[in-house]
Amino acid sequence: MVPMSFRSVCRLLALVTALCLPAGLAAQVKATLVAAEAPVQPGRPITVALRLEHQEGWHTYWSYPGIGTATSLKWNLPPGWTAGEIQWPAPKVIRDQTGTITGNGYDGDLLLPVTLTPPADAIPGSTALLGAAADWLMCADKCIPGKANVSLFLSVAAAAPAADATWGPRIAATLASLPRAVPGWNLSAARSAKNILLTVAPAAGTAGTGLSAGDLRFFADNGLTDYAGVQRVRSDGTGGFTVRIPVAADAPADLNRLSGVLVAKGSWVAGAAVPGLRVDVPFASATNGSAPFDTEPIAQGLGATLALALIGGLILNLMPCVFPVLGMKVLGFVNQSGHARGKVAAHGLVFTLGVLLSFWALAGLLAALRAGGTELGWGFQLQSPVFVFTLTAVMLVFALNLSGVFEFGLRATAVGQELQSKSGLAGTFFTGVLATVVATPCSAPFLAPALGAALALPVAQSFTVFTAIGVGLSTPYLVLSVVPQAVKVLPRPGAWMETFKQFMAFPLYATVMYLLWVLAGQVDESALLTAGFGLVLVAMAAWAYGRWTTAPGASDGRRRFGVAAALVLLGAGAVLGTPRAAGAEAVIWEKWSPEAVAKLRTEGRIVYVDFTARWCATCQANKRLVFHDDEVLHTFAARKIVTLRADWTNQDPQITAELAAYGRSAVPFNQVWLPGKNEPVILPELLTPETVLSAVGR
Repeated sequence: MVPMSFRSVCRLLALVTALCLPAGLAAQVKATLVAAEAPVQPGRPITVALRLEHQEGWHTYWSYPGIGTATSLKWNLPPGWTAGEIQWPAPKVIRDQTGTITGNGYDGDLLLPVTLTPPADAIPGSTALLGAAADWLMCADKCIPGKANVSLFLSVAAAAPAADATWGPRIAATLASLPRAVPGWNLSAARSAKNILLTVAPAAGTAGTGLSAGDLRFFADNGLTDYAGVQRVRSDGTGGFTVRIPVAADAPADLNRLSGVLVAKGSWVAGAAVPGLRVDVPFASATNGSAPFDTEPIAQGLGATLALALIGGLILNLMPCVFPVLGMKVLGFVNQSGHARGKVAAHGLVFTLGVLLSFWALAGLLAALRAGGTELGWGFQLQSPVFVFTLTAVMLVFALNLSGVFEFGLRATAVGQELQSKSGLAGTFFTGVLATVVATPCSAPFLAPALGAALALPVAQSFTVFTAIGVGLSTPYLVLSVVPQAVKVLPRPGAWMETFKQFMAFPLYATVMYLLWVLAGQVDESALLTAGFGLVLVAMAAWAYGRWTTAPGASDGRRRFGVAAALVLLGAGAVLGTPRAAGAEAVIWEKWSPEAVAKLRTEGRIVYVDFTARWCATCQANKRLVFHDDEVLHTFAARKIVTLRADWTNQDPQITAELAAYGRSAVPFNQVWLPGKNEPVILPELLTPETVLSAVGR
């Protein structure tokens, strides 16, 4: 048998390893190790790179993947050699086949550089085998863990190394394009409750780079930002940009710096290829000047909003309170004008002016209320849990009205009918004003989206939305005024109008569900639960009002009782459901793990562990009772007690095993780990503030 050299054995092992890997792995992502230069000079660092060749449609992940797992290397180097960390190129947004963002990563032919340093006493003439176990997650329409043992032989020589003809230029270009701080750009950041504002301004004398707002996206290298959230970028007109970045729902509250990479399609350095600008700046206090930009996403897509407003105005005419008098009103125009087409059209235009003025007055009133609300601290409107809950309740009440639970202002409708008797252009104008405000109260639910827009959009855009609704409401009158004979083709009023009205409740119910989803991202699960119960009381208030107030033949005493009951229930719903502003001492729950408990205990911290589940009513009651108590909150903040949550809402073998270790098979289960104690204090299932304070104070 011919003896085999050490190098031959290693090559044979590498070949066998490659052959034993599943065939699909090599086809989807192929991993190799390449060097920028050779040979190796003792004590002189060299750069090698993990090369990942992605099949089309497949990708791997960046150092902070969002969803997924970052590529890693576990080195197996000769004695005395050291390896640095992976140097990550600028990432890109990864999307699935539906266009949904699924993470941060790479595709194509990728190089991940690493600096290796040989020992100073490496022997010239020897050969070094550089090996590593590479692990990655590769995804397309499915995700598969990938791994490979990669290796590279490099000889050691006393002479200076030379660049590899193939990989030297490619690795050099990758190193030159790595994200880095660029002196020509000044960075600052401010953080609000739900957003981060990153400002990037060119320093005086900085050469233009030709970047545009649509070219930029920020990638945080920690869990601070919502990796899949919509980022809004605007140019300041001087070559700088402001980037609004949504904060992740579970972002650590104590992070006081913004760290990551701002990636551009172009370059941050004129005449070079540097797509990634390294960001590492402290947060300044959010200012009032940032509020308009925080609410800018609501203003996006104004064209679609105006189209919906116009359609909503048209739909108002199909409501039972409006449609039956539509033809009658136009015939009244004809009778007043002696069938003169020009005079009939003039009545239609004057009526439209009256409608528009009424909507502008309503828009102005709501704009004034919004200004007052801002002074009272409403802040960013839809970023305020209080505002979102209020708007949800309003939408729910309007939806219940459309469903027939109660009716708006029947007496007001009668007043509107009396306005039909007015004559002349002045009467027509007055009818247009008051018919909108008074004679169509049963159509009020369709004004709910406009009310929400008025409180969220800038004032000018809010007026535009209300104008579109007014135009939609007036359009049939204008058309029929020009062609009065068209009244004959209108369908007869009938039961279909009530069916249509009830059908239109379901879009508002869908809006209620959407707003609850928004609220779920702003408050904890306990506050979300009480908000749901508060909405139940609001719905009951609407039912009580309809049951005893608007029912036919209701006596004055019965109506007074209905109004009183509705007000009491409405007030109770508002008190119970309105989210409370979190104070400076609010409890921040971190994810539980045995490792987290062990680490915190070594630091001498008091650790409170809550084993809980969303389906556990007792758990929610405990948290509501205990962690809304001022003394508990103050004690936890003053003593810097760490709160960990073991969420058992879904099956979790690790939590199940931990419960079993203490002889438990259900939640709630609460522990307090005190410094210097080997066993935790076990709390009873039903908690009180006194119980918890006693446990943490032992």
